[in-house]
Amino acid sequence: MNQERSKGIVGIFILIAFLFVIFLIFAGYTINSLRGSSKLGADASTKGSGSIAVVEVDGVIMSSRKTIQKLMLAEKNEEYKAILLRINSPGGAVGPTQEIYEEIRRIDKDKPIYASFGAVAASGGYYIGAGTRKIFANAGALTGSIGVIMNFMNLSKLYEFAKVKPELIKAGKYKDIGSTSRPMTTEERAMLEEMTLNVHEQFIQDIYKVRQKRVKGGLEGLRKYAQGQIFSGQGAKERGLVDELAGLYESGRRIHKELKLKGEFGFSFIKIKRDITLSEIINGIEESVEDLSFNVKNHYIPLLIYKP
Repeated sequence: MNQERSKGIVGIFILIAFLFVIFLIFAGYTINSLRGSSKLGADASTKGSGSIAVVEVDGVIMSSRKTIQKLMLAEKNEEYKAILLRINSPGGAVGPTQEIYEEIRRIDKDKPIYASFGAVAASGGYYIGAGTRKIFANAGALTGSIGVIMNFMNLSKLYEFAKVKPELIKAGKYKDIGSTSRPMTTEERAMLEEMTLNVHEQFIQDIYKVRQKRVKGGLEGLRKYAQGQIFSGQGAKERGLVDELAGLYESGRRIHKELKLKGEFGFSFIKIKRDITLSEIINGIEESVEDLSFNVKNHYIPLLIYKP
């Protein structure tokens, strides 16, 4: 009996050691793949003094930090005479999107910024593109979806069916607004609708600041197109929401010609590389888990300019 128990303990220790080795290999691979200097990386094929920096925005916009860092790196590097924002995003949270828009408007005063829509540049993706001086889009790119949305679920009937009774303690009359355990009141709905309409108007006005001479029908025309509709790149161009139909590299050639840049046309894709440690990886995982736990517990639903 003791011999079998000893073998079991040894087996457990071997398994733990094996898993630990796998973890170290994975961590080492991750660190090496992310390790590098704090300098920006550039496409190795870029040549000449007339380079155009490409800042890529991919996926749902929930943070502005990396995009703004890339924009500022491209802004400060005198080698780059223009910036092309390559957007593949269905939108995201309001705050980060507006922060990126503001930086685009600031930088564009000294260094021209253009936008190139890839597969999709909708809602918040369109918002940041509208901050640039000219928008290029593929003819089939999905764009538009100018609108704001908040999602809530009333699961009170489901709780009742499952014989579950949620208990809530709060301080503040509206602190549990959007709770899944009860219907929303008329007053609460009116409050959220007012906020949503306010953000929608901000969206429209920010687009109009830059594109008022290009949108068909002026401000009223823009309001007509800003009801959440999705257009192709060609359809958006017909309405003045997009300026020219062109892919990424053709857009770059046109920008190179428009600005009369010297040398051969070339792109530099801006990448941020930094040193990273194992402790930073672990801390990042812990923070992500904590954030997810907080959001679930508090029914936190961000205000989105995003339509899936």
